[in-house]
Amino acid sequence: MSGSAIATVMAVVAGLAGAVQVAVMAGLGDRIGSVGALAFATVLSAVLALAALLVAERSLDAFSRALSQPWWTLTGGVVGLFILLTVTVAGSRIGVVATVGILIAGQLVMGAVIDRFGLFGVDQVSLGWPRVLGVVLLAVGAGLTLAR
Repeated sequence: MSGSAIATVMAVVAGLAGAVQVAVMAGLGDRIGSVGALAFATVLSAVLALAALLVAERSLDAFSRALSQPWWTLTGGVVGLFILLTVTVAGSRIGVVATVGILIAGQLVMGAVIDRFGLFGVDQVSLGWPRVLGVVLLAVGAGLTLAR
């Protein structure tokens, strides 16, 4: 299986897992509070990521290498924390479908902006009408998921 095929399968599985994460985190947040659920999930993720790093690289050198990178490359964890808090709060208030739909629509809009202007060091990708239409249709669909 090629690298792009593996990446595609991983993206599909991560998409499926994302919906599960919304439901699970909303349930945990309802039981122990949103911030408590966020803290627990973040610490558990950190412990597992640290273990994976130690198994894969047998060192913690990646931490020192990370600190020498441009500041904006280090913001992913903060953004991830906000996303996790958002799904914890939103999942039980607006539902899993609406939360996932709105997140995906937001990701596509920002992805189109990032591609169009080549932000964060990615190659510029033009926005033809099919891409723009796809983003608009998804945004409309995400808005419709708010109707109960």
